[in-house]
Amino acid sequence: MPKLNNNERIRNIAIIAHVDHGKTTLVDAMFRQSGLFRVGQEVDERIMDSMDLERERGITIAAKNCSVVWKGVKINIIDTPGHADFGGEVERAISMSDGALLLVDASEGPLPQTRFVLKKALAAGLKVIVVINKIDRKDARSDEVLDEIYDLMIDLDATEEQLEFPLLYAIGREGIAQKTLEEKGEDLHLLLDTIIREIPPPTYDTTEPFQMLVSDLGYSDYLGRLAIGKVFNGKTGHNISLVCIDSEGKHIPLKVSKLQTYAGLKLAEIENTEPGDIIVLSGIENVKIGDTICTKEFPKPLRRISVDEPTVSMKFTINTSPFSGREGKYVQSSKIRERLNKETLRNVAVQMEETGDRDSLIVKGRGEFQLAIVIETMRREGFELCVGRPEVIVKYRDGEKLEPIEHLFIDCDENFLGVVSEKLSSKKGRMTNLVNNGRGRIRMEFSIPSRSLIGYRDEFLTDTKGTGIMNSYFSGYEPYRGDFPVRFTGSIVSDRQGNAVPYALFNLEPRGHLLIAPGDPVYEGMVVGEHNKEGDINVNPCKEKKLSNMRAAGKDDNVILSPVRPLTLERAINFIREDEMVEVTPVSIRIRKAALSAHKRHAMRSAKLKVDQ
Repeated sequence: MPKLNNNERIRNIAIIAHVDHGKTTLVDAMFRQSGLFRVGQEVDERIMDSMDLERERGITIAAKNCSVVWKGVKINIIDTPGHADFGGEVERAISMSDGALLLVDASEGPLPQTRFVLKKALAAGLKVIVVINKIDRKDARSDEVLDEIYDLMIDLDATEEQLEFPLLYAIGREGIAQKTLEEKGEDLHLLLDTIIREIPPPTYDTTEPFQMLVSDLGYSDYLGRLAIGKVFNGKTGHNISLVCIDSEGKHIPLKVSKLQTYAGLKLAEIENTEPGDIIVLSGIENVKIGDTICTKEFPKPLRRISVDEPTVSMKFTINTSPFSGREGKYVQSSKIRERLNKETLRNVAVQMEETGDRDSLIVKGRGEFQLAIVIETMRREGFELCVGRPEVIVKYRDGEKLEPIEHLFIDCDENFLGVVSEKLSSKKGRMTNLVNNGRGRIRMEFSIPSRSLIGYRDEFLTDTKGTGIMNSYFSGYEPYRGDFPVRFTGSIVSDRQGNAVPYALFNLEPRGHLLIAPGDPVYEGMVVGEHNKEGDINVNPCKEKKLSNMRAAGKDDNVILSPVRPLTLERAINFIREDEMVEVTPVSIRIRKAALSAHKRHAMRSAKLKVDQ
């Protein structure tokens, strides 16, 4: 007979917010309020954004843990990503939580990624505290936003108990929380008190032995593999024989060399664990996310973390260009495979598949943005590789072809309604909702295939002159909606190796938009620009002006070229077609043809035309 008890000394809370709604800033303020930093101590802003990429982009990519102590109660804070592409991180965070803090911008209201994470939290039965943040904004509309939150909760099938959520208003930047809009808050005492009062303490069964669910993995140069997760039942100490139960039910014996828990942002060593706490075990090698660690005498698995299936795949291969090995430290297929395998262990939403070719792999994820982050991280670590165009993962049910569908939200100026709706309908999108508040901006909702959104973001920003906001989340698989043109333009391809010359580029400018600048190294098969017309053209970007002996070399014309926009990884991935790849090195990003030889490409094109006829 189970005998349930609560651990009143601990609270585990996940923070849910859309990108740029002030989540990381609020966590900083909670650290200061709880006395984690001494008076006058210099601290970086957004200290929870530990990755360089997170600081640069201002988004949370990986779920992270920290803790604060308030009135003798330890509050474990789990920072969840605000982007649906990192949904695998969300499931991990929720598996460790007993409650959630929903943070919503007082002007923007609940946006799609808020919806995505909140849906997971409500389905897990978590108690939710709502905080409307940035109430000091000039365009704040707190009352309307509150109505939108209620509508969203009802839409997501929240229970009556979940709908009666505690509500607070905050200015995260100033570290202020208050009960009503009228009163003036002074600090975050109210928020911390509300967390302790409203979030239920972790419940455990006193009759059960030690059980821990592995929700995250880490690595230490000194301690090896680290298993991070919540203790569901029981206690354990140092050098106790435990077993790890994997996905197939196998029992892997292991011995813990070190026990740690979160104290602020750092890890602190402990002698014994207590139920409900989030701990870090060291000295465990063969462990995966979702495994259960329990005692050898009473092995009993917990329910594994379930993750939504990946919807996008990309081909990763070694760099086969003439410049291979010049700029990267790791170029071998074995190193790339090893690094991607490590990524699949750390990130449950990423999957890796072998192909028939030992130099290439298929990597699957939630969206092209998630895979772009993986590539960018590898690039910064010194890897050199080539990646193909993102492709959606289709399924077949009873002989019918199904494809992933996104629920797309658009917020833009009403002047751009025509161009946006026309573009999206040509990409097989269906408008499901249109709201015009009469303030000059409109909100649209579309049901659209995931493949339609690959590369559309840049186009959308151009169409809305940089003022549009676009967000989406995966809504499920539906019957295939048919083909549509991906790109109406061709590529300008270099026909030889060398360095780009201003004279040659000046004469190529009328042909299209160039991607390279004078002096850039090029090779045969490298894409140097976007052709104005459909179809590719082979050009010589290294051609110099032939000077007659009537004119001195120094008397050449002064050539002024249009500025070239730097090629980013996302832009390159969105630009390429099926027969093109992106060459990624720590120094450069280049676009190239999969087959570099012009003769080979011509032969392949002729063979394809014969097949089509």
